[in-house]
Amino acid sequence: MKATCWMGPNDMQVREVPDPSILNRRDCIVKVTSTAICGSDLHLYNGFLPLMEPGDILGHEFMGEVVEVGPGVGNLKVGDRVVVPFPIACGNCAPCEAGATSLCENSNPNAHIAEKLLGHTASGIFGYSHLTGGFAGGQAEYVRVPFADFGPMKVPEGLTDEQVLFLTDILPTGYMGAEMCGIRPGDTVAVWGCGPVGQFAIASAYLLGAEKVIAIDRFEYRLQMAREKAGAITINYEEVANVVDVLKDLTAGRGPDHCIDAVGAEGHTHGVQYVHDRAKQALRMQTDRPIALREAIHACRSGGTVSVIGVYTGLIDKFPMNAVMNRSLTIKTGQTHVHRYMKPLLERIQKGELDPTFIITHTMPLDRAPEGYRMFNAKQDRCEKIVLKT
Repeated sequence: MKATCWMGPNDMQVREVPDPSILNRRDCIVKVTSTAICGSDLHLYNGFLPLMEPGDILGHEFMGEVVEVGPGVGNLKVGDRVVVPFPIACGNCAPCEAGATSLCENSNPNAHIAEKLLGHTASGIFGYSHLTGGFAGGQAEYVRVPFADFGPMKVPEGLTDEQVLFLTDILPTGYMGAEMCGIRPGDTVAVWGCGPVGQFAIASAYLLGAEKVIAIDRFEYRLQMAREKAGAITINYEEVANVVDVLKDLTAGRGPDHCIDAVGAEGHTHGVQYVHDRAKQALRMQTDRPIALREAIHACRSGGTVSVIGVYTGLIDKFPMNAVMNRSLTIKTGQTHVHRYMKPLLERIQKGELDPTFIITHTMPLDRAPEGYRMFNAKQDRCEKIVLKT
């Protein structure tokens, strides 16, 4: 079969690889119909995440048709159309039973490695390094799906791939980012990053009762989408002297009630702060550039909430803990517990409350995945979200 393989930083290749097979009685095999390049994949593309090996198959946003099931899978049959959550979860451990499926204790075969780096392990993740299990991802023609009796969700008839594909990751991620804020009617929410997750965080904040959402980015086409499709007030941080001051001006001097970091490890800004973070990165004194996170902490009103859904890969410098503590801020974060949100968000899509397709700007065949990575990484051709078809 064909699959998108990581061969090194900035080197993606579509190669012929062996077809997957059933390895466990709870497995199924899915023939992929649609998959996508996620902003998190760019951290792999740019070499920021450890424990990648040449030939690793990428992709954690995918859906398709079940073509084989293991003897322990009673809820699916050949021919079922499914969306597959990116965290691999067993459904039986304490975190899974509590709905915290991205913390599954049984799905990461490399848990001992994660524990050394993180203190505890996260769940296994499709196509996202050997730190999260080394599982082959979904930017391929076929995928082995472990714990298929718990993870995949069948798609109702009458819905296109594009309407439901993002239930695998970025729609629940944006929604969880807004939900963690504890939004009340009349609240103001600020969202750093107008990529796909940021767009869904904006839309979700309004769904949950926000009166005003302010979005921060530097690419005008993304800011335009945030205004016209998601309804945000926008700030181009390259056109202002200080984002925090602008946010305070827009909120009567108090700052937003809630701030969502949808940027993560590869934050960008102008001025000395960016030079400082790049230098620290080059000297291996930090792995990530926490620019958006710092701004969110300083901008948030006293007693507010900072929700972190951008992916971080390691260690950061200059974390303003004094502001967090002295101003009674609440920080909430986590890999998305996708299983918890799939059905409720599917219902919103079916009711017409959400149309996730607005973020799709490019559709291309799997063979063009390397081109898609280059385009998405360089923000070329107003690229917001690429869907790959097999």
